[in-house]
Amino acid sequence: MVNAIRIAVTGTHSTGKTTLLQRMEMELRAHGVNVARTGGNMATKAAALGFPKLHHQTADTTTWINSAGVCSELETALTADVVLVDRAALDPFAYWLAAGELRGHTPDPAEAARLRDLVALHCDAYALLIATVLDETVPLGDHRDRDLLLRRTVNAAIHRELTERRTPHYRLGSSPDEQNAVIKTVLSTLS
Repeated sequence: MVNAIRIAVTGTHSTGKTTLLQRMEMELRAHGVNVARTGGNMATKAAALGFPKLHHQTADTTTWINSAGVCSELETALTADVVLVDRAALDPFAYWLAAGELRGHTPDPAEAARLRDLVALHCDAYALLIATVLDETVPLGDHRDRDLLLRRTVNAAIHRELTERRTPHYRLGSSPDEQNAVIKTVLSTLS
């Protein structure tokens, strides 16, 4: 039986998710917690398999990324007490919504409902969901998509979904004080 605590981070690319999780992992290890992180590279794996992503992401891409991500979470939970999830189940759904919006495509309501339910089911398994907020003043890494409109649209989709679904989450900006506060929240969650 898998009893690991899952703490997930959601947000558009280059909002500090991985950096935060690296820091969180170090803090938890320093407190003697058996912790592991999942990789946030399911979209890259999907693209390597031939699934379209970013502006061309499909419902099938979204389903595959979500399913592969959840499998990774569960596998990681077999050997850790705390699993830090880089790219929560909401992320691929938000990218799909953003891609459709930017293409001027209205998603099929049944398809959107199916994917939304899948996301809600997986988000319910997180002990804590942290939603990063896009800070356009933070520079992008060299390997990142530089489409600011896509980043804004994904960020808006994530926060709209969290608000509309009333999903419990911790909203995280890019300031060091906010990051320190979320680390304290994580540590208190485990106490």
